[in-house]
Amino acid sequence: MRGMGNMQGMMKQMQKMQKEMAKTQEALNEKEFVGTASGDLVSVTLTGDRKMKSISIKPEVVDPEDIEILEDLIVLASNDALAKVEAETETTMGKYTKNIPGM
Repeated sequence: MRGMGNMQGMMKQMQKMQKEMAKTQEALNEKEFVGTASGDLVSVTLTGDRKMKSISIKPEVVDPEDIEILEDLIVLASNDALAKVEAETETTMGKYTKNIPGM
């Protein structure tokens, strides 16, 4: 019978950790991350759940003769924002997943 009490205690701890993890994930999802390229000529804002919220392009970077540069800057700014999301995710959620095999 003593083993059952231990199991119940472990289950309660797991449930508590799951609730904390869900709260942390929710807070992360609401946070905004801004990625930039070429001295802020292009900026992209993502939420923690990797959804694009906005994009800003300064008029001086728009050259109808060279759309490829603008496309490259958008990609760079997006990747910069994604890298920031990934770093924050690792920092905030890593404490929950670092000891779980396969996470």
